[in-house]
Parts: sequence; C-alpha cells; structure tokens
Amino acid sequence: MHLKLRFDEVDRWFEKDKEILNHQPANGGWTVQQVLEHIYLTNFYLLILIEKGSKKAMRNYLNLDLNSEIKNYSFDKEKFEEVGEHGAFEWIRPEHMEPKGELNSTEIRNLIILQYHQCLEYLELMKNGEGLLCKTTMTVSELGKINVYEYIYFLSLHSRRHLTQMKNNESETIKN
Repeated sequence: MHLKLRFDEVDRWFEKDKEILNHQPANGGWTVQQVLEHIYLTNFYLLILIEKGSKKAMRNYLNLDLNSEIKNYSFDKEKFEEVGEHGAFEWIRPEHMEPKGELNSTEIRNLIILQYHQCLEYLELMKNGEGLLCKTTMTVSELGKINVYEYIYFLSLHSRRHLTQMKNNESETIKN
C-alpha cells in the first residue's frame, strides 16, 4: 500500500504545468523536473540491488530456515522513518544519481511506472517471506544490513522525501 501510494503521488507530478516543473528554487536546489529524474535514477540503482537480493534470497530459501527468520524478524520502523523526511539528515548522493537532463518528462514517467511494476514483481516472487533471507548493507542514514523488503520500503521512503521537496518548490512558484 505504501509503495502504490508513493508511486501514485510521484506520478501526479508529471501532470503539473511547465512553470512548476521547471521553477528553479531560490535556494538553488533542483527543479521538480530534476527531482523526478533523480527519483528515477535512484530507483534504477536500488532496483539493481533489489534484483540481486531477490535472486539470492530465493537461492537461500533452499538452505535457510524461513520460518525461523520470520519468527525472529523485527522491523525498526523508527530507524527507517527519517529516510522519508526531507532534510532529516545530510547525505551526499553519488554522482550517477544526479539528474543530467537527458530524458524528457514522458520518458521519466514511463520508466518510473515500469519501476513500480518491477517492485510488484519482486514482491510477488518473494510472497512467502523469502525477502528476509538476504541482507545487504545500506549506508544511507546508517541503516546497516537490511533485507530485500526493507530495500523496497527504502525506495518508497526515498520518493516520499522528495515529494516534500517538490511541494516546497511548487509553493515557492505559486508565491512568485
């Protein structure tokens, strides 16, 4: 549900007029168009990790005790929440996640829609809890080792973080 909500919210931004999409904020930050491209790029790289993790989790299913993993699993929601809060922490993103302006709005929108469907496919593949069977280190906000489901949740929270940024841009555009 969280995932669908976030993807739907991001998708609605593509319907904004060009003035809102291309407004350069006074603080020198990204335009909404650039933020949307950044969301796509971040999703792209996270989905590479999610794909690898899901494959490994499914392989691990043959050798690990899934019931034990499920029984012993606890989710620290508080630890994750700041990922979704714009400005909650400082993090220098890798250069490959910086918007370059090489894709138009329609291309970015279509790619983000495909990314949503990829997430759903991974969740369907790991519908019995298998995503718990593979953990990978996430350096952002010192999350440490997180499982494949948590990576998908991170992807969703990342979008929420930038939805706030886009709303701030839009408010500034309307004031001017």
